[in-house]
Amino acid sequence: MRFGLDIGGTKIELRAYDHNSEELIKQRVSTPSNYPDFVNAVVNLITQTETNLATTASIGIGLPGAICPKTQLIKNANCTFLNGHDLQRDLSNRLNRKVYIANDANCFTLSEAIDGAAAGKQVVFGVILGTGCGGGLVVNQQLLVGANAICGEWGHNPLPNYDHAKDGISQPCYCGRQNCIERFISGTGFEMQYSQRFSENKSAPEIIDSLQNGDHKAKLAYYQLVDHIARSFAYVVNIIDPDAIVIGGGMSNVASLYGDVEKQMKQYVFSLNSETPILQAKFGDSSGVRGAAWLPASNNH
Repeated sequence: MRFGLDIGGTKIELRAYDHNSEELIKQRVSTPSNYPDFVNAVVNLITQTETNLATTASIGIGLPGAICPKTQLIKNANCTFLNGHDLQRDLSNRLNRKVYIANDANCFTLSEAIDGAAAGKQVVFGVILGTGCGGGLVVNQQLLVGANAICGEWGHNPLPNYDHAKDGISQPCYCGRQNCIERFISGTGFEMQYSQRFSENKSAPEIIDSLQNGDHKAKLAYYQLVDHIARSFAYVVNIIDPDAIVIGGGMSNVASLYGDVEKQMKQYVFSLNSETPILQAKFGDSSGVRGAAWLPASNNH
């Protein structure tokens, strides 16, 4: 039995999977606002689910943050009360077994590389285009974390070939840098670009609906988005040349993006032909928690 947990700002979700990766149960509790209550909530959720299923499970957790390789403490988590704590040690001690923790975008990529859209591919780059812009890298079904635990965080590199006339005014990012990729190709970035360009506020789904209804402003915004994604993905292809790029998050539901981005990438990739497939995540919003459940088995290979 494998348990995967997904940690968010408002909820902690647990899903249990059998040896065939079939989901058996899904449970949710609210995310507490302090560290001791959070640890108690996770431990109680796991123990209660194990009692209900009369089993003991392996535990993998995906969260929007990372474990610092030097200190083993959580860093960069948007649930800020987790930062600076040895969550892996504390949960492992309470549950009397090793608990595996990884960044949620890494979990997403692992899921899609093992049995998702990129199953059978050797090198897989996974991207979540939602409120932010996360990434992960899996090679031979093994998650790469890196010396600084930031492997795949390409969203905080600058937009390639940024040009004020073409791309609009310079965009400050919460990380302290300027013109990060995240500020252009996330759902939030797409909305902000539209607002600044046309002095009109629309959500990403509203812009896409307007596009499908033939709206000229939405069309201009969409093709700018395609170009931003193509430049950003070509940046990845020119460095690691993955066998596939898999997209999740809210923007992954825009069906036309896949073919349009593949076509646009050809002018930016350092090759006569750009053959990298851009794939939609097979498991959608479930992929992150599924990948978390895969963490123990992946780490024991």
